Amino acid sequence: MSAWLTILLLVVANVFMTVAWYGHLKLQEAKVITSNTPLYVVVLVSWGIALIEYFCQVPANRYGFAGNGGHFSLLQLKVIQEAITLLVFTLFTVFFFKGETLHWNHFAAFVCLILAVYFVFMK
Repeated sequence: MSAWLTILLLVVANVFMTVAWYGHLKLQEAKVITSNTPLYVVVLVSWGIALIEYFCQVPANRYGFAGNGGHFSLLQLKVIQEAITLLVFTLFTVFFFKGETLHWNHFAAFVCLILAVYFVFMK
């Protein structure tokens, strides 16, 4: 599996993960569900969405791992995944939750994560 396919699968997985974890908040804001919707219903729907995430996340890690012939060490996979998670979550927040704004400290955190990716790939 190519390194880019691993990264693509991680991006898709993180989109579904973000929707599974935070999408119900947007649905509640849009009045699709209410605060009276039973929590177990919200959890079951989120699990269903998260199942799709697992269908991308697990293959990305399995095939991307150097021990299985992939391109990345376990630490590299994790740091890439965390950087992708932050990027996907930030885009989700900015585009779907209009009241949320980015500040200088958020950009400083992004720089730190980019540096983490850089450092984890150093020999």
